[in-house]
Amino acid sequence: MSLTDYGFYILCATAIVLLATQAFTNPKDFFQVTIFGLADGAIYALVALGYTMVYGIIELINFAHGDVFTLGAYIGAAILAFFAGANEGSFVVVNVIALLLVFPIVMLIMGGINITIERIAYRPLRNAPRLAPLITAIGMSFVLEGIMFMWHGAPTVHFPDLLPHGPGFQTTIGGVFFGFKDVFVVVAAAILVSLLAVFINGSKLGKAMRATAQDRDAAQLMGIDINRTIAATFFIGAVLAGAGGMIWGLYFNTIYYNLGFRTGLVAFTAAVFGGIGNIPGAAIGGLIIGLVAAYSDGYIGSKWTEVVIFGILIGVLVFRPTGLLGMRVPEK
Repeated sequence: MSLTDYGFYILCATAIVLLATQAFTNPKDFFQVTIFGLADGAIYALVALGYTMVYGIIELINFAHGDVFTLGAYIGAAILAFFAGANEGSFVVVNVIALLLVFPIVMLIMGGINITIERIAYRPLRNAPRLAPLITAIGMSFVLEGIMFMWHGAPTVHFPDLLPHGPGFQTTIGGVFFGFKDVFVVVAAAILVSLLAVFINGSKLGKAMRATAQDRDAAQLMGIDINRTIAATFFIGAVLAGAGGMIWGLYFNTIYYNLGFRTGLVAFTAAVFGGIGNIPGAAIGGLIIGLVAAYSDGYIGSKWTEVVIFGILIGVLVFRPTGLLGMRVPEK
């Protein structure tokens, strides 16, 4: 174990001790903040998976991914507006049917959009120097933000509140409050991450994706269609981002055109923290970063939260560049 590894573990141990002290002195506030952090972290995990999958396959940091997440929320809000109205905030059959229909529709739409982006913007630059696709990804981010700005402008947009939050859907245990929304966000994210893990480990296409990530040239020599595999990676990443955008809107009920900028950077930090290119690492990193953001808001102050998050990013890059679950591999 190197000195940088020791430094990484010392920082983690220090953070755990400080949090344990807070949990012991004021457990009610600590667990309340933890619930908020788990909900946020579940959303960050869904977005981080898209970053880590694309990077694992073609070593591209897709900075437009956060805006794909936001565009999914905008499209979901536009479709759900037909079902909103007097039924908002209540548990009725029409809300359940609307969510069951709109969720897969938005996920498929975002998958198609991301495949189009990959085909037009990224595939022609696949063999170009790494700086070219990186700049293109930043450009695509601005294009998507511009489209959303032209669509709704700068003001925040109301996302239909179709999840129930009345007295019958909230509870308090030991002074700690949580509602149906909190449970929905965590459970929905857990289901999607589990389905992704099953697909990656059990399907033929998932095996092709893992082989392409390990060695693209060798995978192509073995008969794997590289273009199809990469397109499928972008599709799946956007499907998860679209679901994440829907979940964000249902949880917070407000969206804005540049939401993906901050959310994308935080999710990218989560992917790096967990181990860029590692799917379980991205999910765990998203949860941890969500908790860190909540603890920072609660104990340090919201104005310092981004400083803490990106300080973690710098610390991981310095002390453990491979992240929590990443492994050091020899240069090819």
